[in-house]
Amino acid sequence: MTREFIRVLYEFPAGVDPEKQGRMLAVGQTTGSFRPDEASRFESFTGILEDTSRTPEGRGRAHVAFPSSNVSGDIGSLLVMILGKYSLAGPVRVVSLELPESYGTRGRFGMEGIQERTGVRDRPLFMGIFKPALGLAPEDFARILREVGMAGLDLIKDDEILPDTPSSTALSRIRACRPVLDEIRRATGREMLYAVTLSGRADRMIDQACRLRDAGANAYLVSPIACGFSVMETLASHPDTKLPVFAHPAMAGALGGPPDYGFDYRVLLGTLMIHGGADAVLYPTAAGSLPIDPETERDLRENLVASGLAPVPSAGLHPGALPRFLTPGENRIILNAGTGLMDHPGGPAAGVRAFHEALLRFRAGESLAPESLPEGPLRQALWKWGR
Repeated sequence: MTREFIRVLYEFPAGVDPEKQGRMLAVGQTTGSFRPDEASRFESFTGILEDTSRTPEGRGRAHVAFPSSNVSGDIGSLLVMILGKYSLAGPVRVVSLELPESYGTRGRFGMEGIQERTGVRDRPLFMGIFKPALGLAPEDFARILREVGMAGLDLIKDDEILPDTPSSTALSRIRACRPVLDEIRRATGREMLYAVTLSGRADRMIDQACRLRDAGANAYLVSPIACGFSVMETLASHPDTKLPVFAHPAMAGALGGPPDYGFDYRVLLGTLMIHGGADAVLYPTAAGSLPIDPETERDLRENLVASGLAPVPSAGLHPGALPRFLTPGENRIILNAGTGLMDHPGGPAAGVRAFHEALLRFRAGESLAPESLPEGPLRQALWKWGR
C-alpha cells in the first residue's frame, strides 16, 4: 500500500541549522524516541527530513514529510503535529503545507454554490458590512439591509467583533432581517445572503447555528482561528447547518504576521481554510489598512479559486479601487467593502450603486477619473476615496 504524506516546508532565521532543526521536527513531532532495536516497529510513524536549503538571504529551510496516518483527518491534530510543542522552541515559520486532496473537511458550497444561491453568475458579487459594528438594534439592521438590498447589494455580513449582546443577539437580528430578505427577493428576484456572526462556546455555537437556520438564516460568519477550526469543520458537515460558511481572518496576524514565527498567510488563510470547511475566505489586501504582501495576496486568491472557494478581499475596497481587484470578464470573486460602501456621502444605497457603476465602466474600458464622470454616486465616491 502506498503511504500518504503531509509535507511541510519550514523556514528558520539565518544562523539556525536547518538540518538539525528539521531532524528535530521530523522525529520530535512524531515518534519522539525509541531504542535502536525497535526501529523497524516505529519507522512507519516517524517523519522524514527530505531536504534542506538556504534562501539568498541566508535563511534556512527544511522539507519534512509526516505520515498522514499520524493524524485524525482534522485541522487540530494536524496543527499539533506539524508545529505543536516545537513552536515553543524558538523561531520557525511554516512556509508551505501540502495535504492529500481528501484530507479534512471541505465546504459544501464554495463559489459556485454561493453564485447559485444569489442567482448572480455574470459578474463579481458585492458584499457589505453592517456599520457601526456595535450599538445597532435589530430594527437598525433591518433598515440598513432594506436600503442596500434594494439598491443591488448581493451579500452583507455582521462585523466579526459583534457577538451576542443583550441588545442585539444573532437570533434577534435574523428575526428582524428575514422578512426584509424575503421582501428583497420579491422585489428584485435575487436571494440576498446575510452572513450572521456565530459566537460563544463551541457546543453553544453549533446549537446557535441550528436555531439561526431554523429562523431563516442563509449564511454563517465564523472566525475559525479565534474560535477553533473544529467549529468550522462541524458547521461544514453537520446535517442541520447546511449553509454557506464565510471564514473571517480575525487573529491571523498573531499567527501569520511575525516574519520568523507561525504560518505564511497562504497556509493560514489558504490551505487550512480549504481543508477546514470554509466556503468563502475573507483576507486583507495590500491596498488596505491591514496590508499583506501583494504576491501573497495574489497567490492566496489563486489558491482559493483553484480549490473552488470564494475569495473575499476585504479592507481597502471602495469603488475607485475596483480595477485593482479585477481582470476583464472575471466573475469568481466577492468584493467586500465596509467603510468604502457604508460611508458614501450619499448613504449606503449610493455606495452600492457606485460599485455597480464602477464595474460597468471598468468592463467597458471607460475612465474612472472623477472629472470625466457625470454627477452621481460613482463620482462622489471617487472624489472621497480616489482610485
